[in-house]
Amino acid sequence: MRIDAPELTPQQTYKLLSGIVVPRPIAWISSLGSHGKVNLAPFSCFTFVSNAPPLLGINIGRKAGERKDTARNILAQRHFVVNIADETLLDALHDSAEEHPPEISEAELLGLDTVPGVAIDTPRLAAAPISMECRFHSVTPYGDTGAEFFVGEVLVFHVRDGLARDCKIDTEALRPVCRIGGPNYASLGPIVSKRVIRQTPKSVMAPEPPDASRDQP
Repeated sequence: MRIDAPELTPQQTYKLLSGIVVPRPIAWISSLGSHGKVNLAPFSCFTFVSNAPPLLGINIGRKAGERKDTARNILAQRHFVVNIADETLLDALHDSAEEHPPEISEAELLGLDTVPGVAIDTPRLAAAPISMECRFHSVTPYGDTGAEFFVGEVLVFHVRDGLARDCKIDTEALRPVCRIGGPNYASLGPIVSKRVIRQTPKSVMAPEPPDASRDQP
């Protein structure tokens, strides 16, 4: 089958890509609205973009041309929390995607307890095995639908006791969930271990020297 990308509508392209780019981790973002309510929404276009400093990236689209509550809250408050759900939270994770007015708290609606932030004002989910308090770093628009790539700097990692050892997460114990095409999710499944590949350790790069050519008349 051949599919010419320019012939597709944005919705068709989304359906195609979301079934191809799988599995996708889910950023379950809590943010503070103007009413002081905790907004909660899942986003599966999610990755990390830097380890020094630790930066997370999330693509947040629009609805009918308008920013979603999460995007508006991040831009207004300049902070947010990325929670990671496990299998026990799948129903709440899915249901939090339901659209509600800004003054409605999905966390309250779903009966999810929150814990005050340590470095930011946005609370995290008490039941989440991992939560990351983030400070807004930057936003970059992409494409013709108004989608924006938000980047946040992680200030504090909250990891459930027993899940990490020497900064390495026990993924099997975490029991994460991922998004695939449509309203479908998957669990971790079998883990296949291969030999360790020797790699150069990560390091911080020295700042580049000033470009002398820029000082020339």
